[in-house]
Amino acid sequence: MHGFGGMGLGMAWWWIIGLVLVAAIIWVVIRSTGQNNNTNNAVNQNTSLDILNERYARGEIDKEEYEIKKRDLGV
Repeated sequence: MHGFGGMGLGMAWWWIIGLVLVAAIIWVVIRSTGQNNNTNNAVNQNTSLDILNERYARGEIDKEEYEIKKRDLGV
């Protein structure tokens, strides 16, 4: 007889607010984890070694300098 009785519409708003809050929390957690930073560091290390290998292959550095720089990179 009363339909929603005034409470149904109010409950709908709380559901919408709750969903928005959950979405915002998930977004903040994903942004703060910094997963992209970890993958970028691995790429930079491989790239540094690749550049060193290319320089050695082109003859820009000798074997002794190559070994020293390779050790400095931690490889």
